[in-house]
Amino acid sequence: MVECTESGGAVTFRVRVAPRASRSAVAGEHDGALKVRVAAPPVEGAANAELARFLARALEVPAGRVEVVSGHGSKSKLVRARGATAEQVRRLAEGK
Repeated sequence: MVECTESGGAVTFRVRVAPRASRSAVAGEHDGALKVRVAAPPVEGAANAELARFLARALEVPAGRVEVVSGHGSKSKLVRARGATAEQVRRLAEGK
């Protein structure tokens, strides 16, 4: 199960990113983190930007409300989505 923290109208959760995928998609759960394949290379923040855009669409929140809080240069990241809930994140991991 994806570990999430809700606070102040936002949900914070860990993401494990696999860059350079053929298309962006959720790939389930990995050690308590949401596993996401992104269709962007890990160059000059392109994968982080694609991750934020993809998660905003998947969580149905405006793109500016999803941000990578830490792990900008790592495959393991901490993401905050304002206006989303922990339940929405867990449903993504389950493919619902």
